[in-house]
Amino acid sequence: MSVLIAKRYVKALLEGKDSEAVTTLSNELSQIASAFSDDKFKMILSSIDVSAKDKEELVISFVDNCSETTKNLIKLLGANGRLDIIGTISCELSKKLADLTNTYTGVVYTNNELAADYIKSLEDKFAAKFGVSLTLAQNVCDYDGIKVDIEGLGVEVGFSKDRLKSQLKDHILKAV
Repeated sequence: MSVLIAKRYVKALLEGKDSEAVTTLSNELSQIASAFSDDKFKMILSSIDVSAKDKEELVISFVDNCSETTKNLIKLLGANGRLDIIGTISCELSKKLADLTNTYTGVVYTNNELAADYIKSLEDKFAAKFGVSLTLAQNVCDYDGIKVDIEGLGVEVGFSKDRLKSQLKDHILKAV
């Protein structure tokens, strides 16, 4: 539900703005959204003892030289009791900004750390394939294989050792 509401705010924020203004707004909202990882901050926003005006000022204080657009957005969200969807708005705005600038980020999941030049070659190949500017980050986890996930483009490419083994077994059994 909050995603649908956030999309409406993002649509209104994007109207009549160039990519530079949207980038500034996105950076400011991401600074504010990072504060939501603190439980004390969330308790203050959900408290009935703190006035809406004080909540708005607290949220605005996280950004130095806050733009008028961001201030007005925070005031509007505070008046409607929706300060808790700032993180969702920031995420949706980042997605729209990626679409506008044709710049995307992705994640490479592996169980071993890959060399930086290998990650760079993956970036170059995927960027050429999709005609975008791409930055890949590496996530070393327990995935037995390699998987590249580019969420903004809806692309997920993976190779799993377990899946290869099971397909090889099935192929051998069918051949026999």
